[in-house]
Amino acid sequence: MSWWVAHTEHTLSEDVPAPPDEVRDFYVDLDNIKLVHPLIVSVQVTSRTETPDGYLQGYRVVDRIPLGPFTMRITYSARLHVRAEGDVTTEADQSPGVRLRGTVSFSPRDGGTRITERIRIAAPRPLAPVTNREAVKAHVEMLAGIRRHFESR
Repeated sequence: MSWWVAHTEHTLSEDVPAPPDEVRDFYVDLDNIKLVHPLIVSVQVTSRTETPDGYLQGYRVVDRIPLGPFTMRITYSARLHVRAEGDVTTEADQSPGVRLRGTVSFSPRDGGTRITERIRIAAPRPLAPVTNREAVKAHVEMLAGIRRHFESR
């Protein structure tokens, strides 16, 4: 582990008024996530590989990152490992050296599902404060957006 890279972990959750399978199916389609994630501008599938327990899906994602009064577009790769059942794991790799790793669970609750996202962020120390702040803020909004999507049905 390098001094140059800062590491943080966050656990976020949201209750969604829909069955776990429906919420999970919505989550694993990044075209849907584009609708509820405040930073994502576009998503393009780059690969899909079947695995013994599900599949790996690769994406090219374009985000708009707020920097004071300006926004900057960033392109990065993202991957989802979607098992036939259970947690979904996520990876996003962005230059210069920003890495986000996540595990997302979909637990039944009365009247719906609790989405719990555990994210680990690694970023160069000069970028770490803004990276952590914007990533956590965006993922809190994304989870709330998923809830609103299912509330409006």
